[in-house]
Order: sequence, then C-alpha cells, then structure tokens
Amino acid sequence: MQHTRRHRGFTLIELIVVMTIISLLLTLAAPRYFHSIDRGKEKVLKANLSATRDALDKYHADTGKYPEQLADLVAKRYLRTLPWDPITERADSWLLVAPSNGQEGAVYNLNSGAEGTGTDGRPYAEW
Repeated sequence: MQHTRRHRGFTLIELIVVMTIISLLLTLAAPRYFHSIDRGKEKVLKANLSATRDALDKYHADTGKYPEQLADLVAKRYLRTLPWDPITERADSWLLVAPSNGQEGAVYNLNSGAEGTGTDGRPYAEW
C-alpha cells in the first residue's frame, strides 16, 4: 500500500498572485504616505519659523536691537534650542535677513534655506 504525501505550502502561482496584489496596494498607498510626510514637514517648518520670528520680536522689544546671530536667542533663553529646518534637516541652513533702515543687530528675520517649492507653490525661501 502506497501512501501519497501532499506537501503543504503555496504554489508558485499563488505566491505570484499574492505579490501582485501587494504591489498594487503599495502603488496606491505609497504616494499618499510620502505626500503626508511632506505636508507634515511643511507644518513643522511653518511652526518653527513662527516661533523664531516671535522670539526675534521679543528680543527686540526687550533689548532695543536685533540679535547678532540666532545663537543669541538661545543664550538669552528666548529659545531653548536653535530652530530646526525639517526640509533641509539642519539647524544651520537658515537664510538670515538683516534689518533695514539702520537698526542694530544682524538677524531681523529668517527664511528656510531649502531648495524647491512647497505644496502651495511658493518657494521655501519665501516662507
């Protein structure tokens, strides 16, 4: 009497079908995922710019001049740490704007040093 053994497992065709379904699902989900990451980075950038600009205004109100560098805001405890640009993933890529009309100091405003444009179509350097 011969016993036939059936091996349990998946056939090649079943594996190909499953892999095809997974790849189709990934092609639908991946763009949304990466787009949401980009939107999140832009929100963090806007929040960092707003907080730093607020600290610059408070520094000017207290001292009557603008800081010579961003590190002065940390040294005088207007900020806990230097702001971080999530697009460039660095804290030293900011474009610093000096005050016009002869006011003292070197940092009146700052913009992102990132290249490219945001989801709203404006360049990051104009934010």
